[in-house]
Amino acid sequence: MAQSLLLGIDLGTTVLKAGVVESRSGRVAAQSSRRLGVHMLPGGGREQSPRSVDRALREILGELRGRVGAAWSAIGGIGVAAQGGSSIIAERDTGKPLTPMVLWNDGRTHAWLQRVDEKAPRGFWGRFLLYDVPATGLGRLLWLKETRPELFRNDTIHVGAGEYLFHGLTGIWRQDAGNAIQIGSYNARTKRLDRKAFDLIGVPLSFVAPLRQGHETARLSKQAAARLQLREGIPIAGPYIDQEGGYMSCLGVSERPLQGSLGTAWVGNFLLPDGVIGASPTQMVLPSPVTDGRFIIQALHTGNTSWDWALTTLVDRDHGKALERASRVFAERLLPQDGLAVVPWFTQPNPFEQAVNGAGVVAGLTAATDRSDILRAVAAGMAFEFCRMFEALQKHGVIDAVVIGGGASKGACFRQLLSALFDPLPVYCQVDHDLAAARGSLFALDARSARSRTQRILRAKGKVADCVRRAYETYLRTFERTYGRMPSGRPFVIEGP
Repeated sequence: MAQSLLLGIDLGTTVLKAGVVESRSGRVAAQSSRRLGVHMLPGGGREQSPRSVDRALREILGELRGRVGAAWSAIGGIGVAAQGGSSIIAERDTGKPLTPMVLWNDGRTHAWLQRVDEKAPRGFWGRFLLYDVPATGLGRLLWLKETRPELFRNDTIHVGAGEYLFHGLTGIWRQDAGNAIQIGSYNARTKRLDRKAFDLIGVPLSFVAPLRQGHETARLSKQAAARLQLREGIPIAGPYIDQEGGYMSCLGVSERPLQGSLGTAWVGNFLLPDGVIGASPTQMVLPSPVTDGRFIIQALHTGNTSWDWALTTLVDRDHGKALERASRVFAERLLPQDGLAVVPWFTQPNPFEQAVNGAGVVAGLTAATDRSDILRAVAAGMAFEFCRMFEALQKHGVIDAVVIGGGASKGACFRQLLSALFDPLPVYCQVDHDLAAARGSLFALDARSARSRTQRILRAKGKVADCVRRAYETYLRTFERTYGRMPSGRPFVIEGP
């Protein structure tokens, strides 16, 4: 493209990030971020203020404008990526939010979701969503409909984070398939919006935005252009779910990468080629952003919630000090004592006590076990969960490399563990992982600008690699004896050809 600068924006669950990229070189000219507050409410509620998101975006873009200087006016396009599955009800014409943003991980609507599930015919979710459980957004919509019925009218609309941000730039409502499938408005088999699931809760399909088609763009509105001090009409790409943006940022590293987003939730993203049959009970199946086949977003039952707990509880409540001390723990030894294993399902319902949350398991404690060993076991368990979920992809040649990004990818322990577990496949780390989804959102505007810089992780050799594999086998036995019969814990399985 002719433009010299592009702006990528990634509205995450807890952090808003943006970067200005030189389209010819792919160099990041400037970047900025803001942490976003999350209101924790009784019953597992998690909400965010849309106005605080607006304020954070203004501050970030103001900082970038100051750093770029006069070149700011040369920005020729914007890409938008965002976390999917959250809920705002807004005025259809103005975009004014009428509710807080109820986040995708809000836990208050389990009972409503159960009611939705009971209404569905046997096997409905597998046919409609291509996974085994109802979309969590359906329970949230039913809850909102019953507690705030005045919000459900012709002049309002349900939108997610990406739609809200995209509308603020273009004046157009548009959603991505990743958001739509989590809300229950997307038929993964037909690859279109579909009213069947919405009929179960009595909400018309017109209550959500149209679906983005491929890599279509819209134009920056006159109002947004004046607000941002940019040229009216420049192309706006998206909205993309952040996992889609993250995957597009690693294209070119190899032909068939598995992109691991090691953030608030750990997620693996990959393409399943046409003719290859595979699935898990918790996959999200979307259209491929680049070729034929299906794009799979596979969330794990672990993430940095587990890791943050381990750091603050076992090391130090000061996050910076905890990371520094933890690095010394792992420099001394990578793995815990033999036989110690942690299944890091810290945010999952407890299968043994249904009324409480938390499915984390520690096995193999002895009188000699100390905090450092439990810390090592948590880190190892998280890496082992990642390998357990995606091991079949390597075995069947679906992937040819692993590319990791997200906060935990900075940890040397996770890099060492994953390089040993996926050997002989190369494992790479995204150097500018903080901007992965923001960069990937630029793919439709300029593929070179969308590509993150990566660094290959040195392979673990000899005794270290052997010890990691033995510890992994211990973990698998521990997992099988505790959660082996739970359908939601099954890994991604390749069934054919």
